[in-house]
Amino acid sequence: MEGSNEDIKIGDCIVSLDIGTTKISVMIGRKNQYGKLEILGMGRAVSIGVSRGIVANIDQTVTSIKGAVEEAKQKSGIDIKEVYVGIAGQHIKSLQHRGEIVRDNIEIEIEKADIDKLKSNMFKLITIPGEEIIHVIPQEYTVDGVDGIQDPIGMAGVKLEANFHVITAQVGAVRNVMRCVEKAGLIPKELVLEPFASAVATLDDDEQREGVTLVDIGGGTTDVAIFLNNIIRHTAVIPFGGNVITKDIKSGLQILEKQAELLKIKFGSAMYTDDQENVMVSIPGLRGRESKEIAVKNLSEIIGSRMKEIIDLIYHEIKVSGYENKLMTGIVLTGGGSQIRNLKQLVAFVTGKETRIGYPNEHLGSESKAVVVSPMYSTGVGLVLKGFEHIENERSPRKEEETEKMEIEEGVNNNGGIIDRLKDWFTEEENN
Repeated sequence: MEGSNEDIKIGDCIVSLDIGTTKISVMIGRKNQYGKLEILGMGRAVSIGVSRGIVANIDQTVTSIKGAVEEAKQKSGIDIKEVYVGIAGQHIKSLQHRGEIVRDNIEIEIEKADIDKLKSNMFKLITIPGEEIIHVIPQEYTVDGVDGIQDPIGMAGVKLEANFHVITAQVGAVRNVMRCVEKAGLIPKELVLEPFASAVATLDDDEQREGVTLVDIGGGTTDVAIFLNNIIRHTAVIPFGGNVITKDIKSGLQILEKQAELLKIKFGSAMYTDDQENVMVSIPGLRGRESKEIAVKNLSEIIGSRMKEIIDLIYHEIKVSGYENKLMTGIVLTGGGSQIRNLKQLVAFVTGKETRIGYPNEHLGSESKAVVVSPMYSTGVGLVLKGFEHIENERSPRKEEETEKMEIEEGVNNNGGIIDRLKDWFTEEENN
C-alpha cells in the first residue's frame, strides 16, 4: 500500500486527528475508483497531556500530536498540513429547546431563509459563562399548530416552530485543542463532534433511520448518541471509560498500572464464565520480589462491576432521552473500550437491547479493511469520511435538502462553521 502513494496529490487526501485520553491518532485517507475509503497512512502516539477528553498539558499534547503526525508521514510519504479534528470530552453538554418565528406574509411559502433564521436564533441562547453553542440540530417542525413535520420548505404558514437539540462546549477547552493543533504546525480545517464521526464510520442507514444508540467507549469518557429517522436525537458524555477500569484492577489486585492494563487487554472479561474457574495468571515481581498469582475470575469480577456501573449510566441516558422504546436496532458499541470480552453480552443482558460491536469497515476498501481492524479507530475513520463530505459539499452543487443536512451536522449557521465561530469568540475575548 505504501509503495503506490508516489502519485498522490495533497488535495486528494483527507487527514483526521483524533485527540483522545489514551491515544492520539492520525489517519490519511483517499477515495478509490469505487468510492471506498483507502487508508494510506496511520500514526499513533500515547496521549499524556489529555484527561477525560480535555487538554490538561499543552506541551505534552503537542509532542504526542507531532509524534503521530510523523509516523503517518513516514508510512504514507505525504506531508500533512490541514486536519479534521475530533472534539469530545466531559465538557460537551446537550439540551433540548423550542424556538419559533412569526412570518410576515402567508402568501409566500416557507423557504430555507426562514429555517436559517429559526436556527440562527438558537445560537443566541443564553448559556453558562464560558460555554458556547457549537451545534444546533432541528428535530421536527410545527407549522401553524400542525406538528411532526420533517421538512416545512414549500408549505404555507404564519407561525413556524421547531424542537432543537442544542450542543454546547466550553470555549476554553475547545481553544486549548485549537492551540495544540496549531502549535504542532497543523491547520485545523474543521472541528467535528466525535459521536458524529464514529456514527458515519460504524452505523448503516437502516440503523440511523430505525433507531439506534451509539456508545463510543474511550479511555477517559464514554460518548452516547441516539439516532432516529436519520437525525441525532440525544447526546451525552459519561465521565468514565477504559482508564477507570485499569485503575480498579490496579487497586483491587495491588499491581502496577501497566500490568493492570496488560491484564485487562489479554485476560479481561466483562462477565465471569465457567472456563475461568481455575485459571491463574502469574505477574512477575519487581527487583527480586516474588511473582504474584492472579485469578482470572477475580479480574473478571472487578471489570464486570465497573462495566455494570457504566452500562447503568448509559441505560439512564437512553431512558431520559425518551427514545427507549423506539430503538429498533438496539445498541452499537465502538471505541477502544468496546474490545473487552463479553461486553456485548453484558450490555444486552443489562439493557435488554440487541447489541453489536461497531467496526469502522463499512466504507473501507479491501486493503484498508486488513489494516484498520479495531473499533478504537472508528472516530479517526469517521473524521476522514466527514472531511470528504465537507469537501464534496464545497466543490459541487447539492440538492437543497442535502446541503441542509450537511449544515446541520457541521453546525453551520449564517455565521459560518465552528472554526469561523471560534475565531469570532476568540477575537471578542481579546478585544474585551
